[in-house]
Amino acid sequence: MIHIDYYFSTISPYAYLASDRLEGIAARHGAAIAYKPLDVIALFARTGGTAPADRHPARMEYRAQDLLRQAKMLGMEFNLKPAHWPTNAAPSSYAIIAAQKAGGDTGALVRAIMRACWVEEKDIAEDAVIRACLEATGFDASLADSGLLLGAETYPRNLEEAVEAGAFGSPFYVTDDGARFFGQDRLDYLDQHLAGAL
Repeated sequence: MIHIDYYFSTISPYAYLASDRLEGIAARHGAAIAYKPLDVIALFARTGGTAPADRHPARMEYRAQDLLRQAKMLGMEFNLKPAHWPTNAAPSSYAIIAAQKAGGDTGALVRAIMRACWVEEKDIAEDAVIRACLEATGFDASLADSGLLLGAETYPRNLEEAVEAGAFGSPFYVTDDGARFFGQDRLDYLDQHLAGAL
């Protein structure tokens, strides 16, 4: 079976804009997805990137314009300046890690968490928000607690694996054969690669 490692941050607007397209691509090609949430600010620091707060104003102004354009092109609701951003991505990431191990629609949980941040003005670091997202996507809300140890162990490991795999931002997709795709706007390339066209 084809395998896709999906490195992302739950506070990444570009990962939010990816929506369910990765899951659609995986389904078409019979591929399995390993969801690997990580600390994207630490990833930037490890791979030569710059955190948004430290970027030149020109880059941030372009980012703002481009995010709004991409959301409009995709027909997605999007709040450029959500009330609770940035926030601590670790708690929501731990829940995703625990849910993936438990089994179920991990992609739906990822999307629910990101929607809570980028559309619903909720703080995805809060336990109540995470529990609500778990329940809404068919998971046991208690994973928010029982998955803490697994999450705490796996979250930093995901960062190390991302660096080793050549990832440097979010979202980032790596296939079995080492092909790498950065950004939600490269999902079509991933699709074509899996089809053998690229």
